[in-house]
Parts: sequence; structure tokens; C-alpha cells
Amino acid sequence: MTLAYKAIAEMQLAPPLIKTAPGMGQIGLVNLPVWLWVTKTENTWGPIVRSASVPGLSVTATAQVKAINWSMGDGKTVRCEGPGTPYDKSMGVKSSPTCGHRYVKTSEKLAKCKYPVTAVAQWDITWQSTLGDGGQISMTQQAATQLRIGQAVPVLVDPNGAPATPTTATC
Repeated sequence: MTLAYKAIAEMQLAPPLIKTAPGMGQIGLVNLPVWLWVTKTENTWGPIVRSASVPGLSVTATAQVKAINWSMGDGKTVRCEGPGTPYDKSMGVKSSPTCGHRYVKTSEKLAKCKYPVTAVAQWDITWQSTLGDGGQISMTQQAATQLRIGQAVPVLVDPNGAPATPTTATC
């Protein structure tokens, strides 16, 4: 088993590379879809294969992410079996076909006016030795981001051209 962990260490498994729409620096809106996905690289998604050896014994380990569990900061968790679908502007306000969420409250009363979002990648690792034994090991890697969610508020404009009363935001 020690050789299996040596092979796993050679993999240099990395935290997921989080992507969202709306993205960093943008504001999402209550009840509109938030798209969630991760960028796939060998070290952040797999599959990745590495071996470790000592005289007379070799172990080969294969790792692949099974799922991403997203903690959305509003008490909800989203489990996505795949990496998610990257957002494209042509999608408009449609929900993600594979991995997404909708907030029902703004983030204005939270610290920094943002929801803390965490993505935890569940790695499934199988290993096999040249002696015929093997096994499975589970590991996790996580990354975090923040999402600001606001609310669309209509502004009534005086048809006679009088200035509208501005609204104030707390964030």
C-alpha cells in the first residue's frame, strides 16, 4: 500500500479549477440560473496514471474525479457527476444542462456581500500491484470562490423628464 501512495503522490492531484456564470466580478440575479463547471486538466480531473516501484514490485495507480460537490453558501449542495458545461452567451438565461443552481435570496447581507462557494472534487483511485493485489482509495481536493447575487429592481421614470429617485445598495 505504501507504493500505491507513492504513485498517487507522483500524480500531483490539484484542486478543481472553478468556473461560474456569472463569473468573478459579475453580479448574478435572484432566481436566474448560475452555471457551474470546472476546467478539465489531467491533474484536476483525470484520468491520470502513475507507477511506483521497488526491486521486485511495481504498483500502478489510476485516478479519476467521480463527482464535484458544490456547497453554494446558501445551505444548498449541488452534486455534479461530470465537470459541468461551460457557459456560452448564446445560452441566454437557460439553466445549465449539467450543473447549476438558483439563488432565492440576494447576498447583500453576507460578509463581503457574496456567497462563499466551495467545490470539492471526489477522486476515485484504483491501484494494482505486479503481485496481483490491489485496492481503491478515495481522496478529495477542494477550491473556493465567491458569488455576488443581487435583485433586479424596476425604476419608474417620470414621463415629464423629472429625475428619478436613485436607489441605494448596501454592497
